[in-house]
Amino acid sequence: MSKDYYAILGVSRSASDAEIKKAYRKMAAKVHPDKPTGDEAKFKELSEAYETLSDAEKRNMYDQYGADYQQRGTGGGHGGFGGGQDYGDIFGDMFGGGGFGGAQGGFGQQQARPQKGADQIVKIMLTLEEAIEGTERTINVQTGDSRSQSYSYDTHPIKIKIPAGVLKDQKIRVKEKGFSGVSGGPDGDVLIEINLQKHPHYEVDGKDVYLDLPLTPWEAALGAKVEIPTLKGKIKMGIAAGTQSGAKLRIKGRGLGKDPGNQYVMIQIHAPEPVTDEQKALYEKMAETMPFNPRDDF
Repeated sequence: MSKDYYAILGVSRSASDAEIKKAYRKMAAKVHPDKPTGDEAKFKELSEAYETLSDAEKRNMYDQYGADYQQRGTGGGHGGFGGGQDYGDIFGDMFGGGGFGGAQGGFGQQQARPQKGADQIVKIMLTLEEAIEGTERTINVQTGDSRSQSYSYDTHPIKIKIPAGVLKDQKIRVKEKGFSGVSGGPDGDVLIEINLQKHPHYEVDGKDVYLDLPLTPWEAALGAKVEIPTLKGKIKMGIAAGTQSGAKLRIKGRGLGKDPGNQYVMIQIHAPEPVTDEQKALYEKMAETMPFNPRDDF
């Protein structure tokens, strides 16, 4: 036996069709002529072995007569190891389909089909103010063909524009700035995934923002006009007399998004600590003149 096809594919003589196909895919992917590390002679040898062992009739003849089985009556020969096997099914997902790349000369007449490059996802963090107003960023994207086992991990910078009104987890598509296309196909896209920084004053729920607003007892009891911060600047807001802690006030259209949500103001009443005797006496006078027990319903 001049050639041991089982040894070439690294399988046992009792290997199943699935094991033979798996071994061929793994080994051929490393030496395919389209790869920078390709070995045309080795690839041809692997393909010759696979063509024989993947065909039940040819494998049976090979097991009996060895690599010269073609001369024993089975037709076809190796003839460029085409022999009816559909190598496109095996390599379609690894090399973009359409044969083995006619540019290599001798591995299929059909040119590889142009295929769009893979997309990249780049996550960026924005402040709430940047999300409302929009901004520009320079990001680094990877270069090369992601399908290749030896693709470049180098990066290059691109400038992107973040439109006003973006939301958390929103994706912005930047056309043809991703991984390189295959066989003349267009480059993939870059998907910018938005995340939002935690803010010292605001909590975000979808498009709405929430702000805790501390008030003094007299502001809440007597009413007041107070300055409220929003993501688009400060505004004056009236606080009704008798406002209780936990009240929820709405400022329409001061939230996030192109069609902005709302800002909700959550009232928190803060009582100052009495420090001087005069301040303590004032609290005692209040307790005496305004008897009130907020726990009456307990």
